[in-house]
Amino acid sequence: MTQQATRYLAPPKRAALIHRAMKWVTAHGVSLYSSRMLRVRGRKTGEARSTLVNLLEVDGAQYLVAPRGHTQWVRNLRAASGEAELTLGRREWPVTAVELADDAKVPVLRAYLKRFGWEVGAFFETLTKNSTDAELEAVAPGFPAFRLTPRWAVSLK
Repeated sequence: MTQQATRYLAPPKRAALIHRAMKWVTAHGVSLYSSRMLRVRGRKTGEARSTLVNLLEVDGAQYLVAPRGHTQWVRNLRAASGEAELTLGRREWPVTAVELADDAKVPVLRAYLKRFGWEVGAFFETLTKNSTDAELEAVAPGFPAFRLTPRWAVSLK
């Protein structure tokens, strides 16, 4: 297993206050820069766990990217077979998340950096929205990404 495949960056302590404030605002129905709460069943306890995420839209499809790597929410989402809910205040959208293969992440990572680079750029180190496809592909294993589908749409197939 490569270092990229196990990459995880702990949140900086100085960001805790800002993160808590954004979480509170999003939980109370205000989306800042496409923020949502992701609720997924914990892989060990089975209890619902929530975390703040940036919802990305590319060509009509919705994605989640984990800029800090293989975080707890990523591991929980994998263990829950991709079943989760996105929430904004009292509104709730059940979704199924399908993890992207590394070679499919390049356009999503580029779009993520274009949209949220100012916020999460530190987690991408020297990469920017102008990085080459080869540079993005090289780091893709360290940035889990998921395509979201409304759960009701999946059940109709």
